Amino acid sequence: MNIISTTIDGVYVIETRTITDNRGSFARLFCENELAEIIGSRQIVQINYSRTSSSGAIRGLHFQYPPHSEMKLIRCIKGGVWDVALDLRADSPTFLRYHAQELTPENFNMLVIPEGCAHGFQVLKEDSELLYLHTEFYTPSSEGGVLYNDPLVSINWPLPVQDISERDKKHSPLSVEFAGITI
Repeated sequence: MNIISTTIDGVYVIETRTITDNRGSFARLFCENELAEIIGSRQIVQINYSRTSSSGAIRGLHFQYPPHSEMKLIRCIKGGVWDVALDLRADSPTFLRYHAQELTPENFNMLVIPEGCAHGFQVLKEDSELLYLHTEFYTPSSEGGVLYNDPLVSINWPLPVQDISERDKKHSPLSVEFAGITI
């Protein structure tokens, strides 16, 4: 595994080495030893799966408030997505900036998103599937979200938005006061 830093502290792209022969291929998708410098003492406590049917659909941007903040490790196992990590840490030099990464089964990349960042993605290919590894359990009372088209963030989604859930459409736009943070 090759760990690549991004412009946002704590957001990493993990390039995964694959072994290919006439039978197919093999790749290690997660290795606690190889990712120890990123994960530290955290443990993977939950693994989630999502499938999204239509290209252009957006899921997110989601996060959990403390004390249930979580690190996410995301892989695309079918199709393709444009995956986004949005920095919501007020003390960060990259506050309200985002990193986007194309994830596909062919590139075998994984995006690591730390606590304090929101996560969302746009589907590039129909019937795309993602696998998420989480360091915290899902806690409904701690969930939060950022509007996918928030003008303070201005995410440049690669495709026209074709589908978004009612829940994700209802996230409040970021304003002068967000999560106790003055913007």
